[in-house]
Amino acid sequence: MNQEKSNSPATVLADLARAPLKTALANRQPQIGLWLSMADPYLAEVSATAGFDWLLIDGEHAPNDLRTILGQLQAIAPYGGEAVIRPVHGDVALIKHLLDIGVRNLLVPMIDTVEEARAMVAAVRYPPHGVRGVGSAVARASRWNARQGYVDVADSEICLLLQAESVAALGNLEAICAVDGVDGVFIGPADLAASMGHRGNPTHPDVQAAIDGAIRTIVKSGKAAGTLTSDAALARHYLEIGCTFVATGIDVLLYANAARKLAKDFGRGGV
Repeated sequence: MNQEKSNSPATVLADLARAPLKTALANRQPQIGLWLSMADPYLAEVSATAGFDWLLIDGEHAPNDLRTILGQLQAIAPYGGEAVIRPVHGDVALIKHLLDIGVRNLLVPMIDTVEEARAMVAAVRYPPHGVRGVGSAVARASRWNARQGYVDVADSEICLLLQAESVAALGNLEAICAVDGVDGVFIGPADLAASMGHRGNPTHPDVQAAIDGAIRTIVKSGKAAGTLTSDAALARHYLEIGCTFVATGIDVLLYANAARKLAKDFGRGGV
């Protein structure tokens, strides 16, 4: 494929098919997700068969590293749901590793300022528009150079989602949403509750009011709004007010709660 063909509008549009989550969010199509904290490819594959639109592989609070994330990407790939990766923090070098192993959807935690948002945009873009290191020939992302012209379309395929989960972040929310290259903003209920003085109580009325207000601000900006809740009624409420990517459960808790209930049904108690 020559340079002109790889940069042609038809080629770029064709490659957008490789970014279904990004495209769906841009079109404001609600996407229902499941949080993966088991750090295990086998359970990730089981979850992928359930039919969720996206599956969040958690590298912040679950015991995941680059190898376990790669294994889960490979396990999920044959199915319909899009893998979203949450790194432990917004480290440029770590993001380079993640993108090279084929991650195309990122949820970066603890973004409080416009400067941090801009740094994340730069991290997912190749020069001259960013600082992503160019090593695509040896990367899974380009299928080890089988995708000729990958570097020309890669920037357009990455879906960058940022987490606003503090009082400071909400204070800067409009400005963060205005950063070009940010596809969506996710409100983290647990950390926001702690930041507001209600640690362990994300359903506190003040926290819920802040979440609702933040969602409306994000939606008004034209960016996608997202959050996580295992409360089905609350999830539907968030969708009704404009959220377009909502995680509705966490795999490890689904298993833990089901296992505890089963034991209890037979007169056995847990720790």
